[in-house]
Amino acid sequence: MVIQFLLVIFIIFVLTRIFLRYRAQDITGREFFLWLIFWLIVAITILLPQKTDLLAKWVGVSRGADLLVYLSVLVLFFIIFKILVRLEKINRDLVKIVRGLTIEKEDKSNE
Repeated sequence: MVIQFLLVIFIIFVLTRIFLRYRAQDITGREFFLWLIFWLIVAITILLPQKTDLLAKWVGVSRGADLLVYLSVLVLFFIIFKILVRLEKINRDLVKIVRGLTIEKEDKSNE
């Protein structure tokens, strides 16, 4: 019971941070909505843990906690994949910019 209370307080904190990031226009409306839905689902799962057992049995997993761990690992791997793809794109763009600046600098020094 205490852990539920602490986790709900943490979720409220996270939701306020998300809202502040949205107001500061650090995240888009779509990102705000996705994070809001995600954390509300987490809150519901914390407050009604027995419901995860029903969902787990429907999917074919023995316990709801196991299902949450499996889903969390999958989501984290997907997020890591997206971050790596974005980093590679940033790296390619940076290389293009540096090459362009170098060529431009060489052209100016040869004039």
